[in-house]
Amino acid sequence: MDDKVLVAENLDLLLSATFSINDVSLQFKKGEIVSIVGANGSGKSTVLRLLTKLIMPASGCVYLDGKRIDEMTQKAIAQKLTMLPQVHDHNLDLTVYDLVKHGRNPFRKWYEVVGAEDKEIIEFAISVTNLKELRYRPLQSLSGGERQRAWIAMSLAQTPDILLLDEPTTYLDIAHQLEVMELIRRLNEENGITIVMVLHDLNQAARYSHRLIAMKDGSLVCQGPPSEIFNPKFFKEVFGIDVNIYYDEGIPFFMPRQTRPVKQVVSTA
Repeated sequence: MDDKVLVAENLDLLLSATFSINDVSLQFKKGEIVSIVGANGSGKSTVLRLLTKLIMPASGCVYLDGKRIDEMTQKAIAQKLTMLPQVHDHNLDLTVYDLVKHGRNPFRKWYEVVGAEDKEIIEFAISVTNLKELRYRPLQSLSGGERQRAWIAMSLAQTPDILLLDEPTTYLDIAHQLEVMELIRRLNEENGITIVMVLHDLNQAARYSHRLIAMKDGSLVCQGPPSEIFNPKFFKEVFGIDVNIYYDEGIPFFMPRQTRPVKQVVSTA
């Protein structure tokens, strides 16, 4: 049985005179968490958009459950795959419940009301993201972490097999970052959702991902489990930094090496 749910083959895209996506081929298996990492401008978010048909490649193809995504309607894609972008409209005049309800739109015609099955799924999405007590709160009144959970709940209301997240912890403080990352892991473990996300925090990517995909200048550099990817050569090649690698309960994490002594501040008090 083929367990690949999303496949990209030989994607090329000329974005500008100085940047392009170059022959990128990727495969994502059912039930895994994959983080796409790389320096700013390496093409991570562009690849995510190529995977969802938000932009089309100049050549190459994406397959969703074995079907060419360029031959599928956006509605058919949305019933299997959903993407949560990095930036949301924080000024929407909606409650949490109203936002989550929008996730059922791909399954209803424009004139159909929310049915019993829709309501059950909406309640599930609100429950699993711990938003029951906030369900009737306006989005504008929520904290950053709460608002991000509301957007994830809306995505879950689409009942996707695959959830793509573009920097889901950006602009959140460390407590809310961990809250969102733990939610992502729980959705994967308890609901079997395949997660593909762009992350800047490499230590978080290593802790929460089964596999990492590294990009540089629009090209795929390497991919594999964090334990294989995290090595000094990788950090030097992709980010141009020297690091030390450590392990916490078998999970690698890095610390940049100090390149010059830190001057001691002598108190005159």
